Amino acid sequence: MNTLPINNHFKNLVELNIAILCISSSGVLGRSIDLPVPTIIASRALLASLFIFIFCKLKKFDFKIKRKDRFAFIAGGVLMGLHWITYFYTLKLSSVSVGMLLLFTYPIITAFLEPILLKTKFQKIHLVLGIMVIIGVYFIVPDLGVEKNNVKVVVLGIASAICYSLRNIIMKSKSTEYNGSILMLYQLIIITICLTPFFFTLDTTGFINQLPSNLVLALLTTAIGHSYFLYSFKKFSTTTVSIISSTQPIYGIILAVVFLKEYPESSAILGGGLILFSVVIESFRGNINKKQTVNHKEQSS
Repeated sequence: MNTLPINNHFKNLVELNIAILCISSSGVLGRSIDLPVPTIIASRALLASLFIFIFCKLKKFDFKIKRKDRFAFIAGGVLMGLHWITYFYTLKLSSVSVGMLLLFTYPIITAFLEPILLKTKFQKIHLVLGIMVIIGVYFIVPDLGVEKNNVKVVVLGIASAICYSLRNIIMKSKSTEYNGSILMLYQLIIITICLTPFFFTLDTTGFINQLPSNLVLALLTTAIGHSYFLYSFKKFSTTTVSIISSTQPIYGIILAVVFLKEYPESSAILGGGLILFSVVIESFRGNINKKQTVNHKEQSS
């Protein structure tokens, strides 16, 4: 009787991890694309919006949005653009491991913000797991400090995390009403509109040579990864998605080792272990909760 719901939960976890793996390619691409950050983000948004628009047309999705939701879509797009810009500046000023792991302070930020903004019940376990993630980040990036002039990196990384958290919370409230691809499409349109002027004010020399990497960033990382990521909000709470997606730095660091030969410090093994441990706990906890819900419904029927 319970096999189908459990299998669905496992399938949802697999799809979420595929999305996270695609998104984690942003670290390597952000470090390797040799263009000004606003130009990278503008081209990323423009190309990805074209890919998603074609996909939505083929699937015959409804493009209409309600008047009352327009502000949320605009706010989501602005926050997503700010998140990408601050995140890519962090990558440019540091490394893939530092940039991605600073971003992953956002689960603990989400754990505090979600109950306030969405009026949901605060779960202490999320605070505990979020703290575990922060400790993991501390071990993975032990050398960040004022004495190394990395204050700017830390500020940009935390700012990126806050923007990402707020954007996820806003989109969570709309994920039951709109398809994930539609949600992502309108955010990309907002980002494109805001950043297009930078094509004419910043140096775009070498843009053609960087186009293949930009296409991968737009299609794999953005169109596929972020659309699937938004779709997962229908299956999990924002905080649960945040904690499970803490595997992203692990994927990103592995990709950086393979493609950029960037090797993390030995302490990353301990920090990465803590992050993965928190992910395993949350995955099992979510599965148990779903089984209990199904059992309760069966007993009530």
